[in-house]
Amino acid sequence: MNISFENKVALVTGAGAGLGLATANAFAEAGASVVLADVDEAAVGRAADALIAKRFKALAVRCDVSDDAQVEAMVARTVATFGRLDAAYNNAGIQNVLADTAEATREDFDRVVGVDLRGVWSCMRFELKQMLAQESGTIVNCSSIGGIVGGAGRGSYHAAKHGVIGLTTSAALEVAAKGIRVNAICPGLIDTPMSDRMKAAGQTEALAAMLNDVPIGRVGRADEIADAVLWLSSSASSLVVGHALVVDGGYTIR
Repeated sequence: MNISFENKVALVTGAGAGLGLATANAFAEAGASVVLADVDEAAVGRAADALIAKRFKALAVRCDVSDDAQVEAMVARTVATFGRLDAAYNNAGIQNVLADTAEATREDFDRVVGVDLRGVWSCMRFELKQMLAQESGTIVNCSSIGGIVGGAGRGSYHAAKHGVIGLTTSAALEVAAKGIRVNAICPGLIDTPMSDRMKAAGQTEALAAMLNDVPIGRVGRADEIADAVLWLSSSASSLVVGHALVVDGGYTIR
């Protein structure tokens, strides 16, 4: 299936690396003008420069999605630069410090929820204002298999990712009749810098155990998630509303 985003504008958060970078690149290759946002200004700048060097239309924006003012400015700059906003992939996210609930800290809970849940809520608020004015647009929020199942020692992260699905379905009901579709994606075990950081933090054995429970027998690739996001963002999925698409090699069906 040939999915085109010619004359469309896409916004991707967490675009400095991993799933966000792969998806931003995929949007650009499909013809979109792309705004790449990330808290890591240097990384997202390099990513945008690489696209511009290939003659794609791209803009780098530093944005901490836990800060409403920065999110509002990100969306405003997107529209000021490219005139509209057709597709948003709210991907920015962080992991919690591995700890059982009885030992977890309030500070870490607030940190994770601030980015992974409140950040998605904030992005949707300002993206939807623009899309409602246009009477068109698609949003894909990044949840996780952590939004479907539980995980010992990962309560804050899983709580946030469950919350993303709740936000997604609720917003989808609000705007489905107004030309806007909101969906979520739930990646499984994917080869990204986040998984590398988890290994560095001593979670190698836990990740290996997860891999043993993946029926397809391998970790996923970032481009496989990007393909799913582009499908959800395109007219090819025009009847898909408020859905949490699990892309996990079968992990959650075992």
